Amino acid sequence: MRLLVTRPMTDRATRAIADRFDATFRDNIPLSEAEASAALRDYDAIIPTLGDAFTAAAFADAPRCRILANFGAGFNHIDVKAAKAAGVVVTNTPDVVTDATADIAVMLMLMTMRRASEGERILRAGDWTGWNPTQLLGGHLSGRTVGIVGMGRIGQAIARRCHFGFGMQVVFFNRSTVTGLDFPARQIPQLEAMLAEADIAVLAVPGGPGTRHLIGTPQLAALGPQGYLVNIARGDVVDEAALIEALQSHAIAGAGLDVYEQEPVVPQGLLDAPNTTLLPHLGTATDDTRTAMGLRALDNLVAFAEGRAPHDQVN
Repeated sequence: MRLLVTRPMTDRATRAIADRFDATFRDNIPLSEAEASAALRDYDAIIPTLGDAFTAAAFADAPRCRILANFGAGFNHIDVKAAKAAGVVVTNTPDVVTDATADIAVMLMLMTMRRASEGERILRAGDWTGWNPTQLLGGHLSGRTVGIVGMGRIGQAIARRCHFGFGMQVVFFNRSTVTGLDFPARQIPQLEAMLAEADIAVLAVPGGPGTRHLIGTPQLAALGPQGYLVNIARGDVVDEAALIEALQSHAIAGAGLDVYEQEPVVPQGLLDAPNTTLLPHLGTATDDTRTAMGLRALDNLVAFAEGRAPHDQVN
């Protein structure tokens, strides 16, 4: 099988992939729709990732490629229905990203509520004049209520950290009923009602049309002027224009973001907004996790090449 890997991998993942397949590794520039279409014509298998434009149009010509072994749990950059219609299997790497992503969520919660990014900006700019009793007053994480939107694997990992690590109360919104949790939590069926009870809301839903702009002006209003928003899901889950307005008008207290609606473009309104913590999509950025993601994608490819059903097929 002739394999295209659309981005560089960690050293360990690169060696494992190259030992098993005739692999070509691209640079860190995402595939355009035209390049994705060409790749589907030229390769037997592809390991794509976030930003690669595998749209419906990319599958229009009868593709040679038979499998997209996506590097990442999220796959909203792939039109999975079009892939299936073209006879292309799509897999992802779900389980291996959970802990690293949950850790980033907690880091964003702490940084945002304690205004760490604001403090660092002041310090680096040379504007810190010394300690004073009312400087950069933030909020405690301990004992507060966290509202989690999406109680899947990552949402549950975040909730465990919040409850057992910080003594937080957990409420959550999920479209289906969730049972069997190993920590105390209360499911609230209406999103706005859940947000109204939360001191800090964390978004942990998958991307795609079903969750696009799930958080907009009404939801931010429900979170309220004392509430904080953290997004480690997908950027387009949040209406960025509404978020910028809420931050500028102090309709919410602050936001911590690892993802953006038009990545890698970050609107100036977010860069200028008060009390924002902005990270460059670091959710899974540890060597161990990124290696595990590459090896998980490889496992799916090997299974497919050997005539077995890939473990993580999504279409």
